[in-house]
Amino acid sequence: MLPFIAILLAGCATTSTPVAVEAPMVAATAETDPVDTAADAADDPAIWRDAGDLAKSLVIGTDKKAGIHVYSLTGKRLSFTPAARLNNVDLRDLGTRVIAAASDRADIATAHVSLFTLDTAAAKLVPLGRFPVGPGEAYGMCLWTRARDHALFGFVVLKDGRIDQVAIDLSGASPKVTTVRSMKLGTQSEGCVVDDRTGQLYVAEEDVGLWRFDADPSAPVTATAIAKVDGKTLVADAEGLALAPSGRNGGYLVVSSQGDNAYTLYRLPGVTYAGRFRIGGGAIDGTSDTDGIELMLGNFGPAYPQGLFVAQDGDNAPATQNFKYVSWASVKRALKLR
Repeated sequence: MLPFIAILLAGCATTSTPVAVEAPMVAATAETDPVDTAADAADDPAIWRDAGDLAKSLVIGTDKKAGIHVYSLTGKRLSFTPAARLNNVDLRDLGTRVIAAASDRADIATAHVSLFTLDTAAAKLVPLGRFPVGPGEAYGMCLWTRARDHALFGFVVLKDGRIDQVAIDLSGASPKVTTVRSMKLGTQSEGCVVDDRTGQLYVAEEDVGLWRFDADPSAPVTATAIAKVDGKTLVADAEGLALAPSGRNGGYLVVSSQGDNAYTLYRLPGVTYAGRFRIGGGAIDGTSDTDGIELMLGNFGPAYPQGLFVAQDGDNAPATQNFKYVSWASVKRALKLR
C-alpha cells in the first residue's frame, strides 16, 4: 500500500506560484506631456543636468513610433525631433557638447545607431546621422565613457540577445561609428547601463535576469549572472536599468520589474538585493508596465534635492503614454536607504 499512497499524495501536490515581495509606493512629483502616438509608443528616457541653472535641466524621451522629445523639469515638451523607430536612448556630457545616442530600429535587418547633439540652450536635439552596427534589430542602447582616455563607446542590444559594442569617434567633421566586438545572451534582451567608474556593463535578459560584462573592448566576452528573474524580487520582464553611484564602486543598480509594476534595487558592488518600490499614491497617477528608466544623482532643485528618477508609464489613460518624475530622496526614505 505504501507505494500507492506515495503516488496518490504526489498526484495531489500543488506547485506554488512565487509571490512578489511587497513594495512601498513613492509618489510622482511631475509627469511629461504625453507622446503624440497611441498604444505602445513611449519607451526610454535620458537626463541632462544643468549645473549652472538647475531649473534648465532636461529630460529626453523616445517615442518609438515617431521620434524623440525633449522635456523640461516640469514635464513640458520643449521640442520634438522626428525619427522613425528609435527605441532606447542614452547621453553623455562631454564638456564641450552633449551627445545622445539611440538604438534605431527603422531597418529590422540591420541595426543602426542614431546620434544627436543636444543643444542645451535651445532644448533641442540636432541629428548627426544614422550609422550601421550589424545584422539584426536594434533594441537596447547605452553609452560608456572610458575613464583612462575618455573614449566614447556605445552598446547596442539586439532583440535576439546579441550585444554589439561600437566605438564612437567624434574628432572629425562627421562622427565615425565602428563595431569593435560582440557578446551574446541566450534570449530577448534590451535594457543596459554602464558604470563609468568601474567599466562594468549591466544587461537585462528579459525572462532570465541580469548579467554583467567587462565593458572594455579588449576584455573577454564572458557574461556573469548577477540576479535572477525569480517572481519575487524581480518579475519578468526585466526591462530598463539605471545606476545610483556612490564612492568608488558603491551605490545601487535599479531595474524595472515590469511584470508587477515595480522597481528593484541591488546594492553595489556585490549586486545584493536592497529593496523595491512602486510609483503611485500621489496627485499624479502611478506607473505600470514600465519599459525604460533613468536616474541621475545630484541637486536638481527643491523638488529633486538628491537626484531625479524618470520612468516610462505604459498606461497613462485616458491620455497616451508618458514619463513620470520621482524624487530620489523620496525613494531613499521609502526604502530606508543610507
